[in-house]
Amino acid sequence: MSGFILNDVRAGFYLDSVALMRMSRTLAERDGVEEAAMMMGTPSNREIMADAGLLSDSGNAAGGGDLIIGIRAVSAEVAEAALQAANDELEKPTANAGDGEAWRPRTLRAAVKAAPDANLALISVPGDFAVAEARKAIRRGLHAMIFSDNIALSEESALKCEARELGRLVMGPDCGTAIINGTPLAFANVVPRGEIGLIGASGTGTQEVSALIAQYGGGVSHAIGVGGRDLKAEVGGISTLMALEALDTDPMTKHIVLISKPPPTDVASKVLDRIAQSEKPVTVCFIGADSLPMPANATQVFTLKAAAQAPLGIAANVTPDTSPTIAAPVGRLGVQGLFSGGTLCAEAQVIFRAADQAVKSNAPVPGVPSLAEANTGHAMLDLGDDEYTQGKPHPMIDPTVRDLALIDALEDDSIGVILVDIVIGYGAHHDPAGHFADILQRHSSENGPVVIASVTGTEEDPQTRSAQMAKLKAVGVHVAPTNADAAAWALSAIRAEG
Repeated sequence: MSGFILNDVRAGFYLDSVALMRMSRTLAERDGVEEAAMMMGTPSNREIMADAGLLSDSGNAAGGGDLIIGIRAVSAEVAEAALQAANDELEKPTANAGDGEAWRPRTLRAAVKAAPDANLALISVPGDFAVAEARKAIRRGLHAMIFSDNIALSEESALKCEARELGRLVMGPDCGTAIINGTPLAFANVVPRGEIGLIGASGTGTQEVSALIAQYGGGVSHAIGVGGRDLKAEVGGISTLMALEALDTDPMTKHIVLISKPPPTDVASKVLDRIAQSEKPVTVCFIGADSLPMPANATQVFTLKAAAQAPLGIAANVTPDTSPTIAAPVGRLGVQGLFSGGTLCAEAQVIFRAADQAVKSNAPVPGVPSLAEANTGHAMLDLGDDEYTQGKPHPMIDPTVRDLALIDALEDDSIGVILVDIVIGYGAHHDPAGHFADILQRHSSENGPVVIASVTGTEEDPQTRSAQMAKLKAVGVHVAPTNADAAAWALSAIRAEG
């Protein structure tokens, strides 16, 4: 890689990963900066920065508790100016601390002392330290939500076993979404309180279902994230089972919805056995799973849209019949899905698979081949997968992650439909639809693919769902009411081709 590489190491300086991702993106947007990253100096993060061509000898000497600023620029002068901008931004909290800014404790012990009535700790530190901090939390009587990832399965299992013994719930690791007592945490949406309790081993799946419940006039009591690996055999669904118990005894919750990718058979059996003990109705959405024998109080659904409809008594309706008249350009029968949400990508695969359409993915659901296994078929890409986000922010934070894939799809003569999700809410980019519309306007052509999108979020979110939809429609995007409908519209468009 060409360019001048500059590192600065701040010993013992910590900021959470979301804040660092945002700052990294701001640096990378400066003129003359080829790439930039601000990451804690753990071995895995140093490896990511080295692979991205952002690590010098000084950065490589950093420890896990040190912050590394890595900049690759066209010249030393540009790199120095970017570094100064980064340091100015990092100094802002210190500079303002004497001007009435609330004191922020630097340790869990100090936080517990400052807020003795708190019962939940949200942990967002490098994965090398997250388990230790979570263990401190549960031993101090706190439940823990772990936003951090890069934690070994064995450590996750051991932590959750200890938490279960202490009667404390661990949400995560890699738990990106929760709504507790009406408060959105991490990547979450503003939804009304209500009688539906969600348990999600999927962040964007939980966001889609909670936002649709709000769209259909319902409300959410709690949305408990458990982390994407909780239902793996090594963990055994410990947090999922505890969340079921919590919602089962919660007087506000009248209906429970469980959202996850398909668990192993033995774990699914444990979860379904626990559901059978509940007196409340339960909707189960193991996205991508085949039909399973359900307890008498449970209903299995196969899409996120149906998971939102079922507890409200709305008949499932995911058919091309409700779509507007959309036709792909003549001779272009391929569909390219470009998703920021992994579970939204999975839902699209499920809908295409159910329609007997050949489909492939870098994050395939059961019955769908990987990109490496199939030469043909519609391609559904999860752009939040590690292969796209190593050393970079998630596309929900930084929509530029999708730019190159979008431009390539617009220029591909075989693609008739581009299928995308726009995810808004707390933690997400301030205007993802505006950014997408700008790229589309600059690179689309008169005879290019049609673009179909959905917006996951609510009117009360900071970005405002209707405003995001309007920006997409203004540049010719067909905006469906749900991600499932967008996939159905795409199927309709290629069938109407010609």
